[in-house]
Amino acid sequence: MQLKAFIGAVAATQLAAAQELMRFGCSQLTIDRIDPLVNPGSLPSAHVHQVIGGNSFNASMPPESHDPASKSTCTSCTYSEDFSNYWTANVYFKARNGTFKRVPQVANLGLGVQGGVTVYYIRGYQASARVTAFKPGFRMLVGDPNNRVAAKVPSGNCFRCESNMQQSPFGGAPCTGSDTKNFPKSTCGGGWRVTVTFPSCWDGKNTDSPDHKSHVAYPSTGTFESGGACPASHPVKIPQVMYEVMFDTRQFNNKADWPEDGSQPFYWSQGDNTGYGIHGDYLFGWKGDALQKAMDGKCAGDNCKPLQRQADAKAIACTNSQIAREDIGTSKWLTALPGQMGNMPM
Repeated sequence: MQLKAFIGAVAATQLAAAQELMRFGCSQLTIDRIDPLVNPGSLPSAHVHQVIGGNSFNASMPPESHDPASKSTCTSCTYSEDFSNYWTANVYFKARNGTFKRVPQVANLGLGVQGGVTVYYIRGYQASARVTAFKPGFRMLVGDPNNRVAAKVPSGNCFRCESNMQQSPFGGAPCTGSDTKNFPKSTCGGGWRVTVTFPSCWDGKNTDSPDHKSHVAYPSTGTFESGGACPASHPVKIPQVMYEVMFDTRQFNNKADWPEDGSQPFYWSQGDNTGYGIHGDYLFGWKGDALQKAMDGKCAGDNCKPLQRQADAKAIACTNSQIAREDIGTSKWLTALPGQMGNMPM
């Protein structure tokens, strides 16, 4: 491991221990145009997603009959008891000639997976407070793919430029400093770090809601990490789930390929070129009471008893073939984003 990566990994481990948070890598399970939360049963769904976690992920996962922990035979996450599914939209670059190509992803420094997502379960600075693990069938959504307004971007969802491959600077709390709610408007020598943060309070009754949001809430005061109190309507503290996605934008730094007016050329896969449509989906699938044991045991990092950690190579080997088969712009340029006119499923 290079010295810079080693230092970054050590610092991240120390941060995890200090904040009582689990931080682990998940390799990419698939990139597919299916969405069992917002468009259950639709094949294809409205836009392309990148997915990690248990390999039972498919277009229809009804909570009353689909338990990822029992349906999956492998997981792309390094904690082998975590068969949950986590997904976000993909990012595309639109060249000056109007064609699109998918922006690749890389692993966080210090984690041995490929692409995918770094997942956090944050317990926060709450030495005496009990954090209740999610129940079977639990799922939630944060953000809105149709949003185009900065003020409507949920707290904890943001972009950081120059933060990944070069670690310039290393670390720092997400969504602080020069982090933005919109896509970075200049070239980034170190790519992007995209952060998606979910609410941390639950109504204690419903494992889902029609909008996939109303059954959860953010603290009524302060922040989850600082021990902020949950609102009376959502009194149960749950782990704060957070994603970090590293997009390697470096191959698109040639300004000659950008629009002539110099405006930023990136798009979310749903067709948003502001970045304000940042969103993430979560579907719980931990085996048995493993997650509750992790919360009670104040697990930190990606190797914590009583949880079982699998080898990185085993996580990387867990993949799914595309169900909604189409070209997603990995190796060649597309005339339109997947799902839009001119790029229909094969």
